[in-house]
Amino acid sequence: MPPNLTQSIEDYLKAIYELTVNEERASTTDLANYLQVTPASVTGMLKKLAKTDPPLVEYKKHRGVMLSEDGMKIALETIRHHRLLELFLHQMLDYPWDEVDEEADRLEHVISEKFEEKIDKALGHPDFDPHGDPIPGKDLSLPHTATTPLNDLRAGQVAVIKRVRDTDSELLRHLHDIGVVPGTQVTIKDFSEFDGNSHLQIKGESDVIVLGAKVTKQIFVEVLE
Repeated sequence: MPPNLTQSIEDYLKAIYELTVNEERASTTDLANYLQVTPASVTGMLKKLAKTDPPLVEYKKHRGVMLSEDGMKIALETIRHHRLLELFLHQMLDYPWDEVDEEADRLEHVISEKFEEKIDKALGHPDFDPHGDPIPGKDLSLPHTATTPLNDLRAGQVAVIKRVRDTDSELLRHLHDIGVVPGTQVTIKDFSEFDGNSHLQIKGESDVIVLGAKVTKQIFVEVLE
């Protein structure tokens, strides 16, 4: 690994990973928006990361960036720290699931590998964080995770919620309040092709919940029927 691996570098590598999970490369603009920094700052950092020994990214002007093999290892290790910390804060310290992301962001860069292993053991070597995101294993392999967004489902289909994106704390609070959390089984009662609204019913409940496409695109499920 390159020397002087800073918090900023780890944040960049983690962001590139998040933005390229379903895409080959991430654009400078996307990274700037994700990290809330200027495009010029992103360009400068990407040039730096491409010149480390070994290089941590593959960067080409106007063609975006992707992680190198070494950059991927660092990103996954940082994500492992982050998601284990999220689960530890949630399960052991009763943090609400909408607050763990920010707290884990601060801690992920400073815990030792020994501390990481102790958290992992205390939690029973978990596969997923409180939002359903996969936790990389000690060997940095990733468990299988749901990739079907809720807004793909139509009337009559039944599914179990597996994962919710954790980038919006207000949305997480709202979903928690209405019971739409990982592990919940829902039935799609109706879907509006006009506005993309999903009408769903939680198993055991009589009320029908209506969620717009902006929300259902951020919820991933395992389809049962």
